[in-house]
Amino acid sequence: MYPDSINKRIHIKSFSFCLVIFWLAYLSPITGKGQAGRKISGQIKEEKTGEALPGASVFWEGEETNAVVSDKDGVFEIAAFQLPKTLVVTFVGYESKHIVMDSVSARNELNLELRELLQHLDEVVIEGNTEISPVESVTMGRNSLPISTLKNIPSLFGEVDVLRSLQLLPGIQTAGEGTTGLFVRGGSADQNLIQLDGAPVYNPSHFFGFFSVFNPDALESVDLYRGNIPARLGGRLSSVVDVKMKTGRTDRIHGEGGIGTISSKLSLDGPLFSEQSSFVLSARRTYADLFLKAFGNEEIKNNLLYFYDLGGKFEFRAGSQDRITFTTFLGNDYLEVDKLFAFGWKNWINSLNWNHIIKDNLFLEVNGYYSQYGYDLHIEDEEDGFTWQNLLSEAGVKGSMNWIVDEGVNLEAGVQNRYYHFFPLEMEVDPESSLEAVVTNPVNALQYDGFVSGDFNFGEKLKVEAGLRLSAYNQIGKGVEYIYKDDPSSEEEAIMDTVFYKPFRKMKAYLGLEPRLSFRFKVDEQLSVKAAYNRNYQYLQVAANNSAGLPIDRWVLSNRYIDPQRVDQYAVGLFKSFGAQAWDFSVEAYYKDYDNIVDAKPGADLLFTDNIEGELLKGKAWSYGAEFMLEKISGSFTGWLSYTYSRTYRKVSGISLDEAYNPRYDRPHDISLVVQRIFNPRLLANITFIYSTGQAVSFPVGAYAMDSQEIPLYGPRRNEDRFPDYHRMDAAITWKNRDKGKKWKGSWSFSIYNLYARKNPYLYQFTDIINNDVRYQSSPGDEIFSKRPGVVMTYLFTVMPSISYNFEF
Repeated sequence: MYPDSINKRIHIKSFSFCLVIFWLAYLSPITGKGQAGRKISGQIKEEKTGEALPGASVFWEGEETNAVVSDKDGVFEIAAFQLPKTLVVTFVGYESKHIVMDSVSARNELNLELRELLQHLDEVVIEGNTEISPVESVTMGRNSLPISTLKNIPSLFGEVDVLRSLQLLPGIQTAGEGTTGLFVRGGSADQNLIQLDGAPVYNPSHFFGFFSVFNPDALESVDLYRGNIPARLGGRLSSVVDVKMKTGRTDRIHGEGGIGTISSKLSLDGPLFSEQSSFVLSARRTYADLFLKAFGNEEIKNNLLYFYDLGGKFEFRAGSQDRITFTTFLGNDYLEVDKLFAFGWKNWINSLNWNHIIKDNLFLEVNGYYSQYGYDLHIEDEEDGFTWQNLLSEAGVKGSMNWIVDEGVNLEAGVQNRYYHFFPLEMEVDPESSLEAVVTNPVNALQYDGFVSGDFNFGEKLKVEAGLRLSAYNQIGKGVEYIYKDDPSSEEEAIMDTVFYKPFRKMKAYLGLEPRLSFRFKVDEQLSVKAAYNRNYQYLQVAANNSAGLPIDRWVLSNRYIDPQRVDQYAVGLFKSFGAQAWDFSVEAYYKDYDNIVDAKPGADLLFTDNIEGELLKGKAWSYGAEFMLEKISGSFTGWLSYTYSRTYRKVSGISLDEAYNPRYDRPHDISLVVQRIFNPRLLANITFIYSTGQAVSFPVGAYAMDSQEIPLYGPRRNEDRFPDYHRMDAAITWKNRDKGKKWKGSWSFSIYNLYARKNPYLYQFTDIINNDVRYQSSPGDEIFSKRPGVVMTYLFTVMPSISYNFEF
């Protein structure tokens, strides 16, 4: 806990910092050099049908090389300087449009309609996004995954998945089959901030990790930052996955959905009250439980297994300068086995955003959010029955201002406050149960962040992005703090005293300074060199004995004994475009240095303990690697090939003889291939191939008998063994129904998961093989003629075909 004098100085400095930021934001337009810039946005549609035109080029006359491209809803945004100027809009097969823009017309959003050319043109497929090319951008380690690409990637059970698709990008790995946890550049799954419209998502998975909670039909964009994370984003060490729901159309009702092998989905959007407001509603549900009821076996019929999610986004425009959006999401999973075992978990997320144009070149954005995650486990048993539940929540507000000084300078500053409330973990036992009830104490914390960043162009060659983020963390009551004789321990006799704190009483404080710096140097128009440095702090983490990302993972906050994690990342890269910019090539190398990393003690009890710090050990970690990516971005053949070499090490006193060891997600070699072929306007095919080194694990070196059971014995070193290498190929074909000029459009998707039936191991079981039968079950009178130790491999899937029908109206 800080002395009061230090706390006062921190508050005075924070207040002064905010005053300086807002003073600069409001007064600098008076002292700035050059004419101020602004952003012009609008939507491009087809004149006859009113359909949005994705992929249309928008640029200022004479500046074709700085064009932007409209997204899937025909929406674009372009920076404007020194008006009046002529805006040019082009799209293959349509007449170009020229609009003279002045300071008055630039204030309003543009609704542009293009007329189809009368002469016949061979169909040309245009693909693009609003991102600046990798050669031009100063950003490293960032990928924007187009929703149209995501929907065409082959998927398990035909269920398109955002997080699984991200695993096809360089530097991103997974724990294995049946998990959506991401491991980015040597970081653990909990070191990724996954957010929906600015609100964090603590468990982004359905079906125990087989699918993610995001319905792609309701999404506008998915951006991944794994390199130089912008100063406006923070709170995690490894990456940020920024997911945004789309906004509704304002001209008519529009819908899309699909009927798949195990689930169906539907999204609707359109005007709400007028053209100044809109809505998006989405729903998705599995029907595996409905199939179970069709079985004649009563044990199977009585089981329940399903997930569903509901999402909505509402937009309101108050004039041309204010836009308010509200996003809400509810996701629920439930599993019940013959009324003996029941397990469910739920996400509830809410986000409110306000965008305001203060001046032509000054913009304000305010975001408030509330995110809640909880699970409930019930075991029905006369002797050992219990109910176990947990709940955690985070609420926050963030305000930022963006100032376009001129064509070469863009500044941003803001503040963020958040409140963590981790409810007590409770295990209530049934009246006749032999177990003992367990209740932990609640954990609470406040975190304050301030940030400032800027983009600076020094001529055509050099561009610099610099930022600074300051985080102040306070663990507060209501809570409990244990005082130990020596180091924290799980033994009751090691606790000397217990201190109880009243609500909002300060318990422990930390302060973190996070500088961010990156630059890009253009060698020529098609080649650039980049470098970046990032420091990040993380004040909460998952305490787990595994790395798979389970629904019951226990999140813990920093306290007197658990210091915040810190990482310093250094990266360099080379980016090249060639072939008339139809191909992009990049190579990035990185080194990451971690401090205050925690890992579980051997045999630790992480779930049913109140003094969790007694089950953890603290140490250091480091990782390094190189990422190569070759991407074809236009033409009938598109896709990418990526290769990643990476290594990750931890060194924690008390684990693996105090020597460096690999966490489970250390996988030196990783290859991903994604190929898309457009045969004609109605036929599309995709193939993906994945290869990676097997995950690091510890196999037992022997066994010993206890209570008539054989207990595996492990060696002193952690994760010295490995699973076999993982590899798999998937394929998909999409066949669109013939377009007869109707509003209803349909398509069929046929996919095969694990095309060549690779048996990738999910787990290994070390057991006795009796009578040469790995599934042997004894019966009275059976003779046992052989018994030997063996290893049984479990795999989840071989060839998994699926079919789905998707529609749009």
